[in-house]
Amino acid sequence: MGLATPALAGPKAARRSPKFNHVSPARETRELEFDLDKLSCLTQRPQEFLIRSSWFKRGSADEIVKGRATFQRAVTYRTEQYGYFRGFGKPAMNAHAPGHYARKTTFFGHSIVLHEKAIPALKCVEKALRESGKAKDYKIGGIGGLRFHNTYHGGEVSNHVYGLAIDIDSDRNTCCGCVGNWSKHPLCRRKGSVFNRTALPPTWVDTFENHGFYWLGHDPMEDTMHFEFLGDPDKVLAKDAKTEKPEKSEKSAKTDDGAEATTEE
Repeated sequence: MGLATPALAGPKAARRSPKFNHVSPARETRELEFDLDKLSCLTQRPQEFLIRSSWFKRGSADEIVKGRATFQRAVTYRTEQYGYFRGFGKPAMNAHAPGHYARKTTFFGHSIVLHEKAIPALKCVEKALRESGKAKDYKIGGIGGLRFHNTYHGGEVSNHVYGLAIDIDSDRNTCCGCVGNWSKHPLCRRKGSVFNRTALPPTWVDTFENHGFYWLGHDPMEDTMHFEFLGDPDKVLAKDAKTEKPEKSEKSAKTDDGAEATTEE
């Protein structure tokens, strides 16, 4: 399939599943864990061209065309780096679906399945929160990661399908700009800062974004549960770091899309 330019519907066109059960029955996949004490983490900010607000340019026709070109650049990058998702990019860019690279890990003791290239960044976030004492600012109830169905429409593709996104406590951190019942959450009636409409503290958001994640609470959607890794995976750890723990195998199978991934237990 070619790289046809999508008719991007705009920043409030996204929709999402309210469930955290994002992983279909999956193939045999390894667990990927790191020793936090031995992690040698680098800091970085999200890459601008991967941030969805860069795709929705308003104003002149040239600006709109520029935004769509940036979106196509983002699709190409994600396909080459993380896997081919049907309908976006070309199969020749990557021989495997994102699920092929899925690994199981934990975040503050909660099991999650993500792309293997995103896991080191998430572990660096946990390490930074623990070492700074900011871990105590928030207690996680539930998290979700990799999905195999695109919950965006209007020509977009969610970073959940690439295994790059993590949702934290959708009942406490809603999406006030999303379609459906999300915007009916009582938090969405609060005025002022977006932090008035989420339980997540600024200390956690800042820490995530210092390690290449972008918080969609900054987006017009105000998807406050959602962080996505938009950094450079080659700039997460110091080059000489050897911190990976021995891998374990998990029971698995094929997904309904023929992709490969793990099963969360």
